[in-house]
Amino acid sequence: MKIYLFIVSLFFCGITYSQTSVTGSVKDSKNEPIPGANVKVIGDTSGTVTDADGNFSLSTTKKPPFELEVTSVGFGVKKVNVTSNNQKIAVTLADEETKLDEIVISASRTPERIRESPVTIERMTLRDIKNTTSPTFYEGLENLKEVHFNTSSFNFKSINTRGFATVANTRFMQLVDGMDNSSPALNFNLGNLIGLSDLDVHSVELLPGASSALYGANAFNGILFMNSKNPFEFQGISTYIKRGITNHEVAGTNEFLDFGLRAAWAFTPHFAAKANFTYMRATEWIAADDRDVNGGLVGHANNRNYDGLNFFGDEVSNFLSNVGTISRDGYREQDLNDNEINNLKFDASIHVRPWATSSNQYWKDTEIIAQHKVGLGNTVYQGGSRYALRNFFMSQTRAEIKHKNFFIRGYVSAEDAGDSYDMRFAAININRRAKTDVQWFTDYATAYLQSQIGLGFNGGQADAFARGFATNNITTVPGFPGANPLGLTPLLNGQAQFQPGTPEFVNALADVRSSADVSNGALFKDQSRIWHSDWNYNLRDHISFADIQVGGSFRTYVLDSQGTIFTDFDGPIRYDEYGLYTQFQKKFMEDRLKLTASIRYDKSELFDGQFSPRVSFVYSAGERKNHNFRASFQTGFRNPTTQDLFIGLNVGPRALVGSAASNLTRYSETINVSNAGVLEGNPSTVTLNGVNAYGLSYTSESVQKFLQTQNTNDLATVQQTPLVKPEQVKAFELGYKSRINGFDIDINGYFNIYNDFMSGARVVVPFYGLAGNDITNQANINAINAISRGDRRTYDLYTNTTAVINSYGVGLGLVKKVYKDFELSASYNWAAFDYDETVDPAFRPMFNTPEHRAKFGINNDNLFKNFGFGINGRWWSEYEWTSTFADGTIPSTFVLDAQMSYAIPSIKSVIKLTGSNIGSNDYLQVIGAGRVGQIYTLGITINP
Repeated sequence: MKIYLFIVSLFFCGITYSQTSVTGSVKDSKNEPIPGANVKVIGDTSGTVTDADGNFSLSTTKKPPFELEVTSVGFGVKKVNVTSNNQKIAVTLADEETKLDEIVISASRTPERIRESPVTIERMTLRDIKNTTSPTFYEGLENLKEVHFNTSSFNFKSINTRGFATVANTRFMQLVDGMDNSSPALNFNLGNLIGLSDLDVHSVELLPGASSALYGANAFNGILFMNSKNPFEFQGISTYIKRGITNHEVAGTNEFLDFGLRAAWAFTPHFAAKANFTYMRATEWIAADDRDVNGGLVGHANNRNYDGLNFFGDEVSNFLSNVGTISRDGYREQDLNDNEINNLKFDASIHVRPWATSSNQYWKDTEIIAQHKVGLGNTVYQGGSRYALRNFFMSQTRAEIKHKNFFIRGYVSAEDAGDSYDMRFAAININRRAKTDVQWFTDYATAYLQSQIGLGFNGGQADAFARGFATNNITTVPGFPGANPLGLTPLLNGQAQFQPGTPEFVNALADVRSSADVSNGALFKDQSRIWHSDWNYNLRDHISFADIQVGGSFRTYVLDSQGTIFTDFDGPIRYDEYGLYTQFQKKFMEDRLKLTASIRYDKSELFDGQFSPRVSFVYSAGERKNHNFRASFQTGFRNPTTQDLFIGLNVGPRALVGSAASNLTRYSETINVSNAGVLEGNPSTVTLNGVNAYGLSYTSESVQKFLQTQNTNDLATVQQTPLVKPEQVKAFELGYKSRINGFDIDINGYFNIYNDFMSGARVVVPFYGLAGNDITNQANINAINAISRGDRRTYDLYTNTTAVINSYGVGLGLVKKVYKDFELSASYNWAAFDYDETVDPAFRPMFNTPEHRAKFGINNDNLFKNFGFGINGRWWSEYEWTSTFADGTIPSTFVLDAQMSYAIPSIKSVIKLTGSNIGSNDYLQVIGAGRVGQIYTLGITINP
C-alpha cells in the first residue's frame, strides 16, 4: 500500500513542473502533409507524431531554447530551434530514406530512435502498410526479415520468430493497443482474427527475441505490438473494399471479399470517439494430404491399418488374431466441414482528454480510453487434432488512463467456442452411428476368416472382401455365383457407412456437432476468460540523472470448458500471476554510449517466483553517430500454459493430459480391451487416469520400432515422466545498424541457452501387465502382448527435457534507395539449434524453422504521377516439422507477391491490385494443414 501511495504522490508532484508547448505542421517538398512523422525533443524523451493532416502538438519540461528533431520514413532529418513557449513552427522535410531514425517505443517502453534500440527491432509504418504486396497488412508482416509464418488456415496465421513454434506459438506474444490478444483458453494469439483493421493501423513493431524483462512470461521468443490510430489525430470516415479470387489445387477457384469501415471524430478538444468494422469471406485452403500418419502405404488396399493425415475416422483400430491391426474406413476432412471461412471484427472506443484546454501543461495530454473489441467467424485450427472453429467469438474490453509519464490499464478477454468441433471425433462418431465399432470389427473378422476357409482367399483378397462387407454390407464376390456365396449375414442391415452429401450423412454430422461427449459427439465448449491489469510510471520529471521506470501487472485465468478441453467438469479453474519490474537507462560519453538495465519479478501461484534481468549497451560511433553497435544479455522464462497444466483432451489415437499435480487424478477414461486380451483373463474394460499416463510406460518411438521389428529389446521404458515446470533462457545478442553510402544496414546475431525446456513426451501405457522388456518376467510379457494386440493407450504429456538446448542465428538486412524513388531491400536469416540427443533421446524439439531464409523487395510508390508498384519475394530452405498432430518435411519454397496502385487525390482514394504467390504452385507451411494457394484482389481505399 505504501508503494502505491508513493506512486500517487509522484503523479501529483508533477503538477508543480513548468511546461513548454510547441505546435506546428510537417510537410514534404510538394507542400503535402506528412502523417505519422516523428517529432522529438533533443536531449529529452518527450515526443509525438503528426496527425493525418501533418499537424502536431507536444509539451516538454525543457525550457527554451532547445531543438526539435523531425523525422519520417522516406525523408531526411530536420532540426528546428525552439526559442519561446507556445511557438508555432512549419517544417518541410526533403526526400531521403532514414529508416534508422524512426522512433520506436516497444524495446524500452520509452521513445528512442530505432538505431539506438538495445535489441533487434522490426517496424511497419503507415507507408509500409499502404505499399504492402499482401492482401492485408498482417499478412505483409511475413516480408519482415525476422518473421516466418505457420499457416493453419486461410485466415489463421501464426508468427514464428527464432524457432520452437507450432501453430500454437505460446512463446510469442501479440499486443494490440497494449492488450494481449491471445486466446484465454489456448494461451496463444489467433493471428489477426481479433486484431486491427488495415484502416486503423498506426504502426507495428516487432521484437523477435526474449522480452521477459519488461513484458513478462509469455514474451519469451518475441513480441508484436500493433498500435491503432488515435481519433483525436486521425479523423474522418475511411473505407475500403477488396474483391478478388483465390486459386487452389484442391479447393479450386473461389471468390474473395474483404470490406472495412472506420469512423473517427474529435467532437471537442476533450472528447473523441471511433469505430471500426471489417468483414472478410473466402474459401478454405482445403487440407487433403492422404499420407499415412505412421508412414505406411496409402489407402486400405495397401495398408490394413491405414490412418490418413487428413482422413478421420480411420484412427479407430483393433487387433485381430491371425490378421493383425485393422482400422475402419474414414472420411476426408473436406467432407466434414463446409470449407467456408469468414471473419468479422468490430471495435468502438471513446477517448477523453479532461484537461486538453487547461493551463496546467503537465496534465494537458492526459487521456482516458474505454474500448470494446469483438471478433467472430469461422476458421480451422490445428493442435492435437484438426478443429473446425465455427461461430467462435472473442471479445476484449479495456479501460486505460494514459499520460506521457504513465499509464494504468485494465482489460478482460473473453471467448466462446460457439459451434466449434473436432473433425476427428466427428468422423469417428458418424461411423458409429452407421455401425458400431463392435459390429464393424465383428463383421470384418467373420468375413475375413470365412472367405479364407470357404473361398480360399489369400490375405489381400480376404481383406478387400472383409472391408467391403463390414463397411458397405457387400456380400457378392466377383467370379463366384450368387449374391451371397458365403451366406453371410451382417450384424446391421441397411447403409453401413453414410456417404458424404447424403441426408443420412448430413443429419449424422449435425447430430455429432451438437454433442460434447466424445463417445458420441464432437462439440467442444469454451467460455474462458483472462482478467489483466498493468501499469507503468516513468520518473523522468522527478529524477534527472537517468530515465527510470517502474511498472507491474496482475492476471487471473478463468478456465471454463465444461470438461470438453480442460478437466473443469466440476466448475471453472482459476489461478493468478503477477509481476513487477523496473528499468534504468542513461547515456554517457557525450550521448554516444547508452546503458539500459532492467529487472522483472514474476510469480504464478502454481510455481516459484522468477527474476528476469536484462542489460544492454548501445554505442554510436562516427562523426554523425551513424555507426551503432549494440550488445545485450537477458534472461527470460516461460510459465506452463493453461493447456500444459489442465488440459484433459481425448483426440482419438491419443489423449492430452496436463501436468498440474491436481490434474493427474482429475483426468480419467474407460477403454475397451480387445477380445484377445479378454480371452487371457483380463477385464473387458480398463480405467486409466493421469497417474497412469505419467507413471510407468513405454516411449512412443520405441513402441513404433517394436511393432516393426517384434524385437522386445527395442522397447524403452519410462519410469516416471516429471511434471512440468517453468523453462528458462539466457539470451545473448550483438547487433550493428548504420547508414553507409545510402545503404541502411542492420546486422544481428544471437545465441540462446534454454534450460528446463518445456516439451511434450509421447508415451504408451499397456492396458495390462507391467511396462518392461524382460521376457522372463510374466508381467512384462503381458504388457508386451498388450502392446502387440493394440491394447494400449498413447498419451501426450507435458514435461521438461533434461537436455540443454542451444539456438543461434544471424540476420542481415539492407535497404537502398536507388534511381529516382526506387527502394530496394534484401534480407537473409540463418537459424539453427542443437542439443545432446543422448541426454534425452525422446525429446521432440518442434523447432519448425527453416535454417536459411532470404527475402527481397522492390518498391516505388511514385513510379510516375499517382502510380506505384511493389514486388516482394521470399525463399526458405527445406526443414523438418514436428508437432502433436503430425511430423514431416516442409519443402524448400519461393513465393512472389506484387501490387500496383493508382492514387486519385481528388477523392483521396487509392485503387490497388495485389497478387500473392504469383505464378507458383500451392505451398506448405504446416504438416496437416492445407497448402497455401494464390490470392488476387482489386480494391479501392478511401482514406481522407
